[in-house]
Amino acid sequence: MPNHETELTLVEPAEAQAGAVAEDRANASDQRTEPAEAKVTGEVPESPAEPVSRAEFDKLKVERDQLLDRLARLQAEFENARKRAERERVEFRDYATGSVVEQFLPVLDNFELALKSSGSAAQLRHGVELIVKQMEETLGKMQVSPIAAIGEAFDPRFHEALGSVDRDDLPDQSVAEEIRRGYRLRERLLRPALVRVAHNSKQKSE
Repeated sequence: MPNHETELTLVEPAEAQAGAVAEDRANASDQRTEPAEAKVTGEVPESPAEPVSRAEFDKLKVERDQLLDRLARLQAEFENARKRAERERVEFRDYATGSVVEQFLPVLDNFELALKSSGSAAQLRHGVELIVKQMEETLGKMQVSPIAAIGEAFDPRFHEALGSVDRDDLPDQSVAEEIRRGYRLRERLLRPALVRVAHNSKQKSE
């Protein structure tokens, strides 16, 4: 009897230890599965993109092709308009130049006749004066007029001073000499007159 009681007392601690180990393993297993379950339940699955039907795809393709064709036609029309405007500009410039040249051809003819003339110097001078008059009349028809200079008050808008000269018979700062005549087309200045300005010291002292 004493031996049997000893065996019982030895078996009970071993069983208790085995039960504790099994409980620890169960707890560890629960801890490993909880995050995995939480991870699975926490994710939201993405919904797949809705497929486009064949008919809708064909319709979009046709619209794209129509837009591309329209764009190509607009580009062609713009290029044609640009070329047409450039051609008309060149034609207008040639027409305007030809109209001006045509009016001066008679003047050129008279210059050639004067060069072929065998008259005296006085006759040649008279012929050149007539040609100059003819040229002035031609310019007048084109509304080109000379700028008044000698005796006029110096105006930097129409006169370009090349220097000054002492003159007591002219007002101070008036045009004393004209080196090159200036012209204007209507109110537009074509070129200024090159002049020398009078310097009247007596007028300044007064």
